[in-house]
Amino acid sequence: MMWHATHQTEEGLMCHPSEFEAWKHFDQMYPDFAEEPHNVRLGLCTNDFASHGQYGHTYSCWPVIIIPYNLSPGMCMSSKYIFLTMVIPGPSNSKRLIDVYLEPLIEELLQLWHVGVRTYDHTIDRAFMMQAALIWTVNDLPVYGMASGWSTAGVMGCLVCMDDARAFHLQYYRKACYF
Repeated sequence: MMWHATHQTEEGLMCHPSEFEAWKHFDQMYPDFAEEPHNVRLGLCTNDFASHGQYGHTYSCWPVIIIPYNLSPGMCMSSKYIFLTMVIPGPSNSKRLIDVYLEPLIEELLQLWHVGVRTYDHTIDRAFMMQAALIWTVNDLPVYGMASGWSTAGVMGCLVCMDDARAFHLQYYRKACYF
């Protein structure tokens, strides 16, 4: 779990998320977290999956997946280390309640961020307080809006840009366009 802290990188070559600017910026913002190489950085992925069931009825579900990014590139995306944390059930459109379903997971992630959990590392023969941070979410824009509780429609559709977003409505289609 400490591969991200010990690997050597070739200048100008990116092969792991720890080499991204966002990871480095996170380390600068939270130096206490970055100092402990055992601390875990996580990604959360979700999107709805709808299949057509019997008699034309559709059924949808939302798998919610957690990925630890501390591992080497070969292990990071291996199915052994991709954790299905929950499945938000259908049969109808449950996307309006996604934030309710995610609440227990968010509470646990907050506890791991603020308090941590006492863990033992056999390789160095010591216990330590391991913390975890959710550093990325991987999803499409509508899911991003549903999970965060913000609207991703209209002229303020970008949750990062907010007031700085440059957008306008198309005259005939009443859709927001961004540039």
